[in-house]
Amino acid sequence: MSEDPHRDEPVDAPEHAEELAHEELPHEGGRRRRRRSRVPGCLAVLVALAVVAGGLWWAGNAGMAFLRDLASDPDDYPGPGKGSVTIEVVSGDTSTVICRAMKEKDVVASVDACIAAANADPDAGGIQVGFYELQKQMAAADAIDVLVDPANIVKSSLTIPEGLRVVDIVERLADSTDFEVKDFEKVLAKPDKIGLPDYAGGDAEGYLFPATYDFGPKAKPKDMLTAMVDRWRQAADAAGLEQAAEELGYTPHELMTIASLVEAEGRGEDQPKVARVIYNRLEIEPNPSAGFLQVDAAVNYALGREPIARLTTDEIESVSDSPYNTYTQKGLPPGPIEAPGDAAIDAAANPADGPWFFYVTVNLRTGETKFTDDYDEFLGFKRELDEYCATQSDRC
Repeated sequence: MSEDPHRDEPVDAPEHAEELAHEELPHEGGRRRRRRSRVPGCLAVLVALAVVAGGLWWAGNAGMAFLRDLASDPDDYPGPGKGSVTIEVVSGDTSTVICRAMKEKDVVASVDACIAAANADPDAGGIQVGFYELQKQMAAADAIDVLVDPANIVKSSLTIPEGLRVVDIVERLADSTDFEVKDFEKVLAKPDKIGLPDYAGGDAEGYLFPATYDFGPKAKPKDMLTAMVDRWRQAADAAGLEQAAEELGYTPHELMTIASLVEAEGRGEDQPKVARVIYNRLEIEPNPSAGFLQVDAAVNYALGREPIARLTTDEIESVSDSPYNTYTQKGLPPGPIEAPGDAAIDAAANPADGPWFFYVTVNLRTGETKFTDDYDEFLGFKRELDEYCATQSDRC
């Protein structure tokens, strides 16, 4: 075998050696595969790491801000405040609810500062229901100081004395508020809206209870009249009105009518006795009054005027057909003639025991009233009143 004369010479590398790196190489099974670059994969990893690092940085900063907020004091105004704001506290309100209401009206800078001030005040748990006048941009502690003092409740007090009629009560309400008489009359025309009992027959006479009322600044005629009927219900329940009516054989409305007569005719401890005289005249047969109550106050109601001590015969006869004329009509008038108070309602439900058919108030200044079941003694009481009127009083 002959030797190749070029055997020991070095073999030159191909001119396109770099290109060969990317040429297809033999693969198992006779197929070829392409060798891939690692650059795109590395970029993806780097991007992912950057995203994670950015997220950790953001979370770290947000977390630090949250912790700083927890450690720092909540926003609060320095005070003293400006302007005027009315806040209402209703039954069941918590400190949080109250503080939110004040934040909404810019009384306090934040709910948290307000709650912190409430928690620091031992009296905050006793904040009373009502309206309070505060200022905008108050220090939270100052706002709480206003609320814990009941003297700061905004209210309009109105006293309705016993013995007034609906027309008089409505006039007083109109005089003491920004509403007109017609506003109250409009509400009274819908008696079911103010809670009148069915047996009142839609007439509020006698059911607007005499008392002192504190009306808030947002109270409307319906609110005021409803409060008065609610107070009547309280008095009626306390006296056991409906149960007493059943036991005595009358309707609750009839007992309210009797209570109104008692209010007009009697005072203090005499009221249960006056009630007994009315029941005796209604129930006992025969009796000296022949079933006529002869209550002057009821006749004055028929006349449409204020009660006076004595009536003339002409005055009685001028309204002889009125169902409220207890001199010409037997039995009870059709309804109350005025607003009775607690004592009169209780007297109608719980009359005194006694045989009396007559009574006369012989001293109009002191209210001294004498009772009897004897007609002649009754006439003596009337002469005593005549003497009083002639010598001591211009009220007769």
